[in-house]
Amino acid sequence: QVQLVESGGGLVRAGGSLSLSCAASGVTFSAYAMGWFRQAPGKEREFVAAISWSFEVTNYADSVKGRFTISRDNAKNTVSLQMSSLIPEDTAVYYCAAGLRGAVTHTFGYHYWGQGTQVTVSS
Repeated sequence: QVQLVESGGGLVRAGGSLSLSCAASGVTFSAYAMGWFRQAPGKEREFVAAISWSFEVTNYADSVKGRFTISRDNAKNTVSLQMSSLIPEDTAVYYCAAGLRGAVTHTFGYHYWGQGTQVTVSS
């Protein structure tokens, strides 16, 4: 059974930093590209960042470039999202996802999804 479990969400003030982590089990982690998406209330789920299985490719949404960094540890089956210079518009539930189509930006490129972790940025 494939499981993706996010952690590290919380409440932070604007300008602050937060680090999210996603632990994978039941899957050959090193074979999958990993992505982070987010969904704010009343909005569609949107792409945040992705990293290929080989670490060679990373993609970021324009809204987070220069502020967020995605990384992975294939030995620990984890993917992380380091977020800095947070703004209220970053408030959302953040989801990690695993897929076999590379570090793509579309939700349909990912087969497995976590339950999400809430990130709230206060002004």
